[in-house]
Amino acid sequence: MKLTKDELDKVFAAADRLYSSVEVEQAINQMAAKITDSLSKKNPVVICLMTGALVPLGILLPKLQFPLEVDYVHATRYLGNTTGKGIKWIKYPETDLQGRSVLLVDDILDEGYTLKAVFEECKKRLAREVLTCVLIDKQLNRPRAFEKADITGLRIPDRYVFGYGMDYKGYLRNSPGIFAVKEP
Repeated sequence: MKLTKDELDKVFAAADRLYSSVEVEQAINQMAAKITDSLSKKNPVVICLMTGALVPLGILLPKLQFPLEVDYVHATRYLGNTTGKGIKWIKYPETDLQGRSVLLVDDILDEGYTLKAVFEECKKRLAREVLTCVLIDKQLNRPRAFEKADITGLRIPDRYVFGYGMDYKGYLRNSPGIFAVKEP
């Protein structure tokens, strides 16, 4: 869905900033410390869940000062929309995961369907252990398909958010902070 610059400017101007860039960067530093504690001696495969985790992982990787491999998957429910459907696999992991420690990095844990599908795919490929890491954990008042990530950066209320990799209808992933779309 193509949106005009004016439409996007209005969404951004009306949005509520939940976290500044400084707060997000501090959370990513804390995530890096936890990942280092858990995986620094295990030669892990770090898997980026595209497209949302591209920004958080890009910031996170240089902070992980130990041997690791990087791969990515692209499994989506949204396809540029604000609501999801069934999981559509665009790209599976290429790295051999058998017997390996795997870290899945995602932008947000919302309903958990995508993270669950990727987690199960890694287990199916005989990963020794699969840890999950999300920049944002959306606090829902209902059950999720994947309840809790192993490592979480920040928590947000049940609102539609964008920035730091998360998008608004395919746009605003590059916003300098975490923003919630203005509620009607």
